[in-house]
Amino acid sequence: MNVTENIRIALRALNANKLRAALTMLGIMIGVAAVITLLAIGDGVTRFVADQFVGLGTNLVFVLPDVQGDDGGFGPPGSGGSSLTIRDAEQLADPTLLPNVVAVAPVVFRSDDLQYKGSVYRTGVRATTPDYVGIRGFELQRGRAIDATDYNARSRVAVIGQDVVDNLFPEDVDPLNTDIRIRGINFRVIGIFAPMGGGTFGSEDDFVMVPLTTAQERLYNLRSTRSGELRTDMIMLQAVNSEAIEDVVIDASNALRQLHNVTFRDDDDFLILTQEDFLESFGEVTGVLTLFLGAIASISLLVGGIGIMNIMLVSVTERTREIGLRKAVGAKRQDILGQFLTEAVVLALLGGLLGIGIGILGATAVRLAVPELDTSVTFDAIALAVGFSAAVGLFFGIYPASRAASLNPIEALRFE
Repeated sequence: MNVTENIRIALRALNANKLRAALTMLGIMIGVAAVITLLAIGDGVTRFVADQFVGLGTNLVFVLPDVQGDDGGFGPPGSGGSSLTIRDAEQLADPTLLPNVVAVAPVVFRSDDLQYKGSVYRTGVRATTPDYVGIRGFELQRGRAIDATDYNARSRVAVIGQDVVDNLFPEDVDPLNTDIRIRGINFRVIGIFAPMGGGTFGSEDDFVMVPLTTAQERLYNLRSTRSGELRTDMIMLQAVNSEAIEDVVIDASNALRQLHNVTFRDDDDFLILTQEDFLESFGEVTGVLTLFLGAIASISLLVGGIGIMNIMLVSVTERTREIGLRKAVGAKRQDILGQFLTEAVVLALLGGLLGIGIGILGATAVRLAVPELDTSVTFDAIALAVGFSAAVGLFFGIYPASRAASLNPIEALRFE
């Protein structure tokens, strides 16, 4: 008996028991749909994170503190404790030490209340240098950015994001050239950033940028109580091109070790990361999460497989006389084995195909609910689902098929 004939017989048997077949396929359908949807979400999150890191700028290298600060804080931006100083940034900007760097920007991150007349809005404060705007690729909607004159003169000027405009100012007020207050100090709004949308670490429209020199003098105590140096939370470096990034990392490491009197790499009190490093770390996290969720969803496939085995055992019992009759007229063991195995695989594949359809609908619903995530279902995911469904049917159909093939034809014909 050929495969086509086995499939025809399997479909006829399933059609004779539609409700039972549908209930049996339910576990496979749910499992495949969950796997398809979760894989699509995992891929979408990975692509979203990659796009966000690309949006940080091009050819970037990030220098972060990697030890506990003298104020009891640790290195993350805005924590208050940092092993990095403004002097470090100045040295990293030296073309004789880092010839492949085209721009350097130390950044201090804080969160503070902005005031405009009676309105108060809490947002992020980024105290930095004029190069920061170019490094990050920010564009101005109106006004101008902070320049070298503002920086050197410690001017009380600020550039604000669109979220600040929307939440701090009334609709009938033009924010440009108005005064806002940060910690009781007046700052003149000289520019408004063009909307950027969501970023890797939050909205890129929800912050105010001020000169680092002004922040040091008027807003925050950035001087280390131990060394007397002016601290910074992060130093951003922009390489001349992508091929030079590795050289920039090496040169920056050597320069900072010399400045910090560090002899061995294991004693580094700083951390240098590239955009690729961030992407790799996030990729590992999302990969593990996707596998974990996929494993949970696979439990439904396991339950569905057990359901297939149970229903096939019932089918073997119900069709014992049919099996005996077929053997009596010359059917071989492999013919019976192939018939019931085909039926189990067809049952699993039908459930898998329906599950793929439901999974695609689920992924589409997620994309409509969260437009930022591209949850497109890939061909690889569909192929994996089809293959896994067939494997489940084959694995859980072996025992019932083997039992059917092993029946004695004489005893089978006597079965009532």
